[in-house]
Amino acid sequence: MFYSSLLGQNSIRGTVLSAEVPVPFANIYLKGTTYGTSTNENGLYVLEDIPHGNYVLLVSAVGYETYRKRIEFSGNSRNELLDISLINSAEQLDETVITGTLKPVNRLESPVPVEVYTPAFFKKNPTPSLFDALQNVNGVRPQINCNVCNTGDIHINGLEGPYTLVMIDGMPIVSGLGTVYGLTGIPNSLIEQIEIVKGPASSLYGSEAVGGLINVITKHAPLAPEFSAEAFVTGWGEYNLDVGAKISMGSKTDLLLGVNYFNFDVPTDENGDNFTDVTLQDRISVFQKWNIKREHSRIFSLAGRFFYEDRWGGEMQWTPDFRGGDVIYGESIYTRRWEILGKYQLPLKEKLLLSFSYNDHYQNSVYGDMPYLADQRIGFGQLTWDKSLGKHDLLFGTAVRYNYYDDSTPATSTLRSNEPDKVWIPSIFLQDEIKMGPKLSVLTGLRYDYDDRHGNIFTPRGAVKWKISEQDILRFNAGTGFRVVNLFTEEHAALTGAREVVITEELNPERSFNFNLNYLKKIYADNGSFIGIDASVFYTQFSNIILPDYDTNPNQIIYDNLDGRSISQGISANLDLVFPNGLKFLLGATLQDVKNTENGITQRQILTESYTGTWNVSYTIRSLNLSVDYTGNLYGPMRLPLLGALDPRSEFSPAWSIQNIQFTYNGLPGFEIYGGVKNLLDWTPNRGNPFIIARANDPFDRQVVFDNSGNVVPTADNPYALTFDPSYVYGPNQGIRAFIGLRYQLN
Repeated sequence: MFYSSLLGQNSIRGTVLSAEVPVPFANIYLKGTTYGTSTNENGLYVLEDIPHGNYVLLVSAVGYETYRKRIEFSGNSRNELLDISLINSAEQLDETVITGTLKPVNRLESPVPVEVYTPAFFKKNPTPSLFDALQNVNGVRPQINCNVCNTGDIHINGLEGPYTLVMIDGMPIVSGLGTVYGLTGIPNSLIEQIEIVKGPASSLYGSEAVGGLINVITKHAPLAPEFSAEAFVTGWGEYNLDVGAKISMGSKTDLLLGVNYFNFDVPTDENGDNFTDVTLQDRISVFQKWNIKREHSRIFSLAGRFFYEDRWGGEMQWTPDFRGGDVIYGESIYTRRWEILGKYQLPLKEKLLLSFSYNDHYQNSVYGDMPYLADQRIGFGQLTWDKSLGKHDLLFGTAVRYNYYDDSTPATSTLRSNEPDKVWIPSIFLQDEIKMGPKLSVLTGLRYDYDDRHGNIFTPRGAVKWKISEQDILRFNAGTGFRVVNLFTEEHAALTGAREVVITEELNPERSFNFNLNYLKKIYADNGSFIGIDASVFYTQFSNIILPDYDTNPNQIIYDNLDGRSISQGISANLDLVFPNGLKFLLGATLQDVKNTENGITQRQILTESYTGTWNVSYTIRSLNLSVDYTGNLYGPMRLPLLGALDPRSEFSPAWSIQNIQFTYNGLPGFEIYGGVKNLLDWTPNRGNPFIIARANDPFDRQVVFDNSGNVVPTADNPYALTFDPSYVYGPNQGIRAFIGLRYQLN
């Protein structure tokens, strides 16, 4: 008896349940020890031979939140009976999604396939902005458009950035001029999840949702942590600070406050061309979200964000004294942006929701000696009525959008006066989801927009969801999209370098037709493992598409509506593997063919990869409170913009990959310490090329000789007949670097 008491022969037994249903193969262990077990097929477990001491009992299972309970064994040995109830997790396939249908639904029940990414996903490869974070999402690629100032956009399934609509809490406040900068400065501490829809969504969201959309959903203030902070630094001298807090303003009001600050001020030239490899940045973003509690749980929230950034890139000896001059080349951009957005549910018996947003984006830029001053304002209001009638789940809506745009280029001026672009676009839309039975539902939708420049625009869509079983779902979606064009808000190449911008005709709105076949499969193995498969076949055809023509004349960028068709087609798949021992795999691959046909000639679209791959491999060593994350991506060759037949640079990029590793220790309550290495292969796009920036030694083209037709003449100083041009870019110039960071959260 004495020997038994000394060893502490304690035990815990019971059943693990979720909503009174047994949870099989759940993992049960004492934190920081080797004592553990798992439930059987009936949810029963026994954990024996536990020494005396204080422990934290952890219970985890795929699809559920981790259960935690403090257990103390002292004095006489005892057998404890403990039944455990688990809560469904939002980290697997049972998340609530909003973007696909404009109303909250379980992801598995949504007729529109929506991909969901939580902060846990992005923590596996911490980045200073959402723009960089999306590099590990399958089928989504952050595209850098300039080697000097590093501005960029987001490609979905190979389509250019202007075809992607970016929203915050469902409000289209990141568009046009703001798309370039809108994904930087959103405090990561305030993000609840990112929802991505691939394919046209114009029937619900209007212009710009042609190729897909990204919806950044911020946290609900009452459910947010009391305080959170994250800071990291890299070996290149980048500093990032993210702070979030919840502040109670009384019994009925909660305030969510977030601040993001990023700084990089170390000019670096690893490739030896006398130009900064990475733009220098100093930015701050402040975000507030107010949540007001009302009777009957009606919605009322109001949010605002202020963003300021000073970024520059150029010759290594550039200083602000040279800004706008023609002595030392630099691209300097001052951006000031503020935005408000809100939602208010009307005090009526019916579900009527008023949503609104407004943003003001001002930019003061110089590209060498070329100034670019721009002011964009976007106002948006929308009223929706959510109504269920028998088998019909209806959504009625009306919206109005106001676009104001003014800049210092000929886009908004004539020989006599300045003429800002002002556009009102009113809309109405209807959506009907019909439950045909327990396994079949059909969704139909139609939107009507009126633009006084282009007239009436109709965008229908339809979807079918067949729930083959509880673990198998098949979805088919088809729809149309449109985009009203504002050229100079989107094409950075029109503002930098020596190419002349040529618009050959009045540009008509672009239209698209898309279909998508999606299959979702869940497999729960007997040993507690989980396999998730999410595969899609997609096809999008565009008419009136506007693409920059770099090929006809190497000294020009020519814009017109394509007299033919453009097609994006392919197959995409994600594979999610979770094992009881703490090993997880998230693998993605996309094969795509994006091409344009005009005058009987078919050509691959420029800066579009033929295949992509992404991976995220994680392993948790529970006894050490340590997790390891290995992330990466792989991109296939893409056609690049050359400056003529003599240009010695490669016409196609090689296959290239960015790979990262991170170690995270979470053994201290509330804290996480992490560190690792980014770009393990030290890959940069200058490999295999004689140079990246054309004529970096002569950025003002003083030594370039032109003939009477404006064509560049080869000379001894310029044997390849080039002009200064930084648009030959397909990947980041930043090489290998270490990083270390710290997170803290107070719940």
